[in-house]
Amino acid sequence: MKYQAKRKAIILLEDGTIFYGKAVGNKDGKATGEVCFNTGMTGYQEIFTDPSYFGQLMVTTNAHIGNYGTREEENESDGAKIAGLICKNFSYTQARPSADSTLEQFLDRNNIFAISDVDTRALVTYIRENGAMNAIISTDVDNVEKLKEELKQVPNMDGLELASKVSTAEPYFYGDENAKYKVAALDVGIKTNILRNLAERDAYIKVFPYDATYEEMKEWNPDGYFLSNGPGDPQPLDSAIKVAKTIIDNDHPLFGICLGHQIIALANGINTYKMHHGHRGINHPVKNMKTGKGEITSQNHGFSVDKEQTEAHPDVEITHVCLNDGTVGGLAMKSKNVFSVQYHPEASPGPHDASYLFDEFIERLERAKA
Repeated sequence: MKYQAKRKAIILLEDGTIFYGKAVGNKDGKATGEVCFNTGMTGYQEIFTDPSYFGQLMVTTNAHIGNYGTREEENESDGAKIAGLICKNFSYTQARPSADSTLEQFLDRNNIFAISDVDTRALVTYIRENGAMNAIISTDVDNVEKLKEELKQVPNMDGLELASKVSTAEPYFYGDENAKYKVAALDVGIKTNILRNLAERDAYIKVFPYDATYEEMKEWNPDGYFLSNGPGDPQPLDSAIKVAKTIIDNDHPLFGICLGHQIIALANGINTYKMHHGHRGINHPVKNMKTGKGEITSQNHGFSVDKEQTEAHPDVEITHVCLNDGTVGGLAMKSKNVFSVQYHPEASPGPHDASYLFDEFIERLERAKA
């Protein structure tokens, strides 16, 4: 444990509210982005490397972060994607034999600025009451007016396209090329564990950039298509929405998760909207409207699908409902081989209540091949 005096740090919200903390690693730093919080008690590495969090300052509600270090194979992408970290107690040491580095080393490698010793309970309460908003974290605590000017330059998440910032530049393959099924995946911020779940079910995946065309994906002759999770507002993703429309028109099997779910809704003329403070955690209850069963799910989204428009759509049905606020948790098309969910069935480290959705996708591929 390090005992030297830590540098003071500040959290400045766009409405002028200020919280204080200390710089992790006792070094100067600064980061900007939309401030949000995740209620998970574990899985911080998966959160930090999830492309869906690109451009966001992550507040972890668990009081202790870093206790079990990090492990390279548990990354959900090629590195950390959060804009910065805000936590209460930061552990500079780790107690897991299988870890390959401490969290401090991991953040340093990824150039992520973090602050600790923050009253995260008060900060999260403030976000819950006033909504997610842009913020700046910095050790330049004596220049608040300068920080305010810098914060004004940070773009609002509403209307912001971020998929291009995290998508692959070139197509790549994942899994066994001799697998039974071929899946073309549109990468608008895909998590590695999604690919792992598909590969474990005998699928070979070709991952395409966010702006790939339907023709480029179709040329590979896949058995089905997948639209991934990702960051930002779905509405600016004209290319991805067009791809989804064409896949639907041609009645190919299509599965979407999170941002992919929102893209499918937009392809059906159903609007999306920015939520007050979003859903981010690993214990969100969802009701499966077909089975009546409840599921505990991992969720990470700041946008949602319009429920009234979904209910009014003649060819779309709501398959899952988020029980905390009644928002749309999943949908399916009645006349097409298309379904999607707003949450993460591939959740790592868990829960795994919704992993059956990957089995459903494989079953849909099988029926389409028959």
